[in-house]
Amino acid sequence: MTERLSLAAARRIALAAQGFGKARPGKVGQAQLRREIERLSLHQIDSVNVLTRAHYLPAFSRLGGYDRALLDEAAWGGRRSRRMFEYWAHEASLLPLDLHPLLRWRMAEADRGERGWAGLRVFAGERRSEAMAVLDRIRAEGPLGASDFDEDRSRSGWWEWGDAKRRLEWLFWAGHITTTTRRNGFERVYDLTERVIPGAILALPTPSRADAHRQLVERAARAMGIATEGDLRDYFRTGVAETKQAIGELSEQGVLRPAMVDGWRQPAWLHRDAKAPRRIAARALLAPFDPLIWERARTERLFGFHYRIEIYTPAEKRRHGYYVLPLLLGDRLVARVDLKADRKASRLLVQSRHFEPGAPADTEGELADELAAMAQWLGLERVEARF
Repeated sequence: MTERLSLAAARRIALAAQGFGKARPGKVGQAQLRREIERLSLHQIDSVNVLTRAHYLPAFSRLGGYDRALLDEAAWGGRRSRRMFEYWAHEASLLPLDLHPLLRWRMAEADRGERGWAGLRVFAGERRSEAMAVLDRIRAEGPLGASDFDEDRSRSGWWEWGDAKRRLEWLFWAGHITTTTRRNGFERVYDLTERVIPGAILALPTPSRADAHRQLVERAARAMGIATEGDLRDYFRTGVAETKQAIGELSEQGVLRPAMVDGWRQPAWLHRDAKAPRRIAARALLAPFDPLIWERARTERLFGFHYRIEIYTPAEKRRHGYYVLPLLLGDRLVARVDLKADRKASRLLVQSRHFEPGAPADTEGELADELAAMAQWLGLERVEARF
């Protein structure tokens, strides 16, 4: 039986699934952070550091001020303290360790040259020996980054990768190596996977491709609460046919229930454990790569909020700014601000501010309080408006 939901109900379900259904904890330790990591299933990584690295922001949005060293330890700590690993999921992502077996099919495809950018796939075939030589060097010398190779020392930027970086990235795609830490402006440092990922995780059986997709789609559905097929496919970037099959199997098992949301063209799927609160009392600034809003069509369907990141738009053509964060207030997106951390002068700069039509009367005050909380979390002394 298909469940009929109002848009407001679907929005509250999505927000609750994403961790906005309850008050922020007064104190954040590893236990609270671990629950947040497990709830979202991934934190997208992005190189832009105009405010702070993107992977830190979802936890702040949901938990409030926390020590970023806790996330660093979970992501790049020793084998006993590590709770996450880096790999390609939605995009470059930090993922809970238990997802490692579910992505081995993707690593196997890369190893066979069936996945990854064309400039990397050559190392699965005719230039494989070059990549294996890099692997042997890491095995003998220990963790290395691209800058440890002479040919890459003067290179920087995505489009200026040298051969050493491409070999490393293919080995990363194929699962032979993984990130052990980050250094020097967030440079990846790679080591053998078996020296980074805990043995108990590596010993877990590798599921079939179909079973892995079924589990990934279930994790996506749990993280979103209510979602269309396209939403489910986008979360971990699973294939069309595999996602359809997984949805069918999860529906038969009662894990997913069919639903129709008022105003949505596509049918939706409701996770059986999704909570349906009667009210959401949230306040949060959301990173452009937050899983609540990273799929822009879903954001517009849920919130009636048209959102585009304008980093790559020429300055004179930007509508809202360079690094714009929407403000969630209650169950609505009510404003957006272009933010920059001026670390030298210890200022959180608000470079532009825009309120949505019909924003509540208290939006300005709530935004000011959230900006002050963010500045404190980032160790900045004051908030300064530049518009």
